[in-house]
Amino acid sequence: MAWYDEAVFYHIYPLGLVGAPKNNDFNREEIVHRLRDIYPWIGHIKKIGCNAIYIGPLFESEGHGYETRDYKRLDARLGDNEDLREFVEKCHEENIRVILDGVFNHTGRSFFAFQDIKKNRENSQYKDWYCNVNFYGNNEYDDGFSYDNWGGYNLLAKLNQRNPAVKEYIADVIRFWVREFDIDGIRLDAADVLDFEFMHMLRAVANEVKADFYLMGEVIHGEYNRWVNEGTLHAVTNYHLHKALYSGMNDHNFFEIAHTVKRLYGMGGNRTGGIRLYNFVDNHDVERIYTKLNNKAHFVPVHIMLYTLPGVPSIYYGSEFAIEGRKERNSDDSLRPAIRLEDYKSAYTDKPCTRLIASLGDIRKNYKALSYGDYREVILTNRQYVYSRNLGNEHIYIVLNNDDNACELSIPVEGDGEFTGILTGKVYKACEGRINVNVPASLGDIIVIKEGNGIENKTAVAAPIEAAIQNDGSDTKTADDISEQSTQNEVYRVINKPYEDMTIEELQEAILEKMSKNGPITQDMLRSVRENVYPDSLLNWVRSFR
Repeated sequence: MAWYDEAVFYHIYPLGLVGAPKNNDFNREEIVHRLRDIYPWIGHIKKIGCNAIYIGPLFESEGHGYETRDYKRLDARLGDNEDLREFVEKCHEENIRVILDGVFNHTGRSFFAFQDIKKNRENSQYKDWYCNVNFYGNNEYDDGFSYDNWGGYNLLAKLNQRNPAVKEYIADVIRFWVREFDIDGIRLDAADVLDFEFMHMLRAVANEVKADFYLMGEVIHGEYNRWVNEGTLHAVTNYHLHKALYSGMNDHNFFEIAHTVKRLYGMGGNRTGGIRLYNFVDNHDVERIYTKLNNKAHFVPVHIMLYTLPGVPSIYYGSEFAIEGRKERNSDDSLRPAIRLEDYKSAYTDKPCTRLIASLGDIRKNYKALSYGDYREVILTNRQYVYSRNLGNEHIYIVLNNDDNACELSIPVEGDGEFTGILTGKVYKACEGRINVNVPASLGDIIVIKEGNGIENKTAVAAPIEAAIQNDGSDTKTADDISEQSTQNEVYRVINKPYEDMTIEELQEAILEKMSKNGPITQDMLRSVRENVYPDSLLNWVRSFR
């Protein structure tokens, strides 16, 4: 067992969060200490139940951070090395671990080795630091030579990871980061294209620099156990589950989610001796979960799964406030916005989405079965999903409903007596090894044996969100509707034409008309619809109603 087995991560893209300039002029005399603006977030991160931060990219780069110029200097747009040292120290004072982005697959064109090749060409001592440098070729920068890159972008020159000098240089960078900043691990950018021998070297350095030093790799496709084993990485990003979670909810198809979990579990996902998984519903490269969900009420069951399925959960900064973020052509800026924490100071009391995330963080901390327990599928239909996490005599039942109507489920359980729904406070009496549970539309619960039946009472942590999810299922369109004033007197038009032929305004009207049949339209619901001006999103939304 290591600290990262019980981690709840908070993911920060720092250049975006602090609103740094898009391009770096490399003027070290004009350092702006923006990283200090993130210091107040540490208290917030702890308050919502996270105990680890993944932050990056941080080091001097040309633009978005992944075209590194200097691995040993904090980007001047964020501050200086003392700022980063102090940030990690403040996190550690709050028992929060810190891992950084390790962008070791490629460098930027301003990196010293690349600049030496430009200057000295065939005579450069660094000509073998990059893959397939060809002095008979050329590129769009008119360098007079060509080279391998990442993703088709010559801005990102691919390092030759089999070169011993490159290996030793990167090993020295990691030792420097631990010595200077006391970091606890690294998230390896583009790990799915890293050389495996290079990763063996990284693991050896990780074992050397610090006990329980964490190596987590960005891997999108493939069999994850190729990367996660005793010789390479500790964990990988779980893109398989990420896709299944939002598409399974949008399609009312729990089979897709359960099938993915079984496949991952078959690889050894998060069982003793198996692969570790870094779970997420959004990050700096994909659209915000609140944007991707056709039915915004599904924010609740999606996050219940994030925190209770095998793997460690991660929250991307701002998503605990249910903010939107849509991927745009040739730009990820909307996925990486500047946010002022001050604007959300009342979220803990006013926003059920934020209270949900905080409560799930506490639940994760209190029930070890969610970190170490095995996974068992109990009930599965297109629209209902029940599974358990089990560790010794601790049995936790996760009950989910993605239907637009409430459902009644008879669930087989271990033990007799009374059980408690942690999220709702409801009490269930076991009869002949089963409990009967009514699950409201588009919601769910986490059920454990009640205090006095052999397990310590640990359910009080979830009380703040009871009002957010305990309702009659009649108003289920957003997770933050509960405390919003409704617009009961408005009437929305019925438009008799195919959805494909509707204007944006007509699609908005059609969505509101369908919503109004399920109950009062709140101000938050109205705002969510009116602010959505994306035809594809509106089409998916209006079609999601039965």
